[in-house]
Amino acid sequence: MNDTAPPQTPACVVNCVAYARDGSRRDIGLDDISDVLAVDDGSFVWVGLFNPEDQLLDKLQEEFCLHDLAVEDARNAHQRPKIEAYSDSLFIVAHTAQLVDEKIAFGETHIFMGPRYLMTLRHGASLSYAPVRARAERENELLAIGPTYGLYAVLDYIVDNYLPIVDEFRDQLNALEKDIFADTFRRDTVVRLYDLKRELTRMRLAVAPLQDITGQLTRVHTQLVGEEMRLYFRDVFDHTLRVNDAVDTLREMLTAAMSVNLALVTVAQAKWSSAWPAGPACWRRRP
Repeated sequence: MNDTAPPQTPACVVNCVAYARDGSRRDIGLDDISDVLAVDDGSFVWVGLFNPEDQLLDKLQEEFCLHDLAVEDARNAHQRPKIEAYSDSLFIVAHTAQLVDEKIAFGETHIFMGPRYLMTLRHGASLSYAPVRARAERENELLAIGPTYGLYAVLDYIVDNYLPIVDEFRDQLNALEKDIFADTFRRDTVVRLYDLKRELTRMRLAVAPLQDITGQLTRVHTQLVGEEMRLYFRDVFDHTLRVNDAVDTLREMLTAAMSVNLALVTVAQAKWSSAWPAGPACWRRRP
């Protein structure tokens, strides 16, 4: 599958494709977007960007007739996860996550969706959505539904990438169990527990808002999300809920582990102090 846009497009444009009513694809240039959308033939346009420049966003705002406020948010990374409705379009911000050197690297994906277009903007540490497009193109009958299926595929991919991180942190906590129950104080054990909890707290801030986003896609924005796609977004909502519950459980376990480690070390030190000889009477403090 050719997953690159035509050579005349900027390097930050990962793909610019028009999908016909039957799900078949053809690469188009940025100048062709408005021409494709002007013909009401059931097709839609999917554009993928990575760290786009402001001039390119200006161009795409003109081609898609995007709202000024949504484009202003898209120019700036570090947006909170959210969903905003603008007339007949949606603007969604989702935080992505991946493990890099045992720490979570966070990125952002800004998504514009209208009745006949889908545009994804990746910022920072974010995996390519090429596998998402490849998966969607294998499901022609679903891709023919329109951009809502592409939106589902992107959000599902983001949530699925949370799961390996949760599993990895659970494994790290299990590996620390021997050190947690040691009688001697080890500063690196406490530091590692604190680091794990801090990373999971940041991850919860990324995951929790997706419950509201996917919930709104199943209940509120019915003018853009048809009945056939609401079941798919409910499935993403369930996955998000499972990840969020797992993150909360791990955070509670880490808090308990830090408390247990401190209590065991305190008891061990108390035993050591009581076993130490009192020393000569002259060492004792006079009344």
